[in-house]
Amino acid sequence: MTLYDHVQELRAELSRCCDPFEIRQIEAELAAAQAELARQAAAFEAWLARLE
Repeated sequence: MTLYDHVQELRAELSRCCDPFEIRQIEAELAAAQAELARQAAAFEAWLARLE
């Protein structure tokens, strides 16, 4: 599963979750996954910039 797919899965899980404890867990995992996705995107953009 790609990181993007994992983020989408967490978003879907969060939308149907009603347990406050589980919501906090999913939100934390989602935030971490989104931060990693942003880090990877920035690294890719930097790599592309070096090619120009």
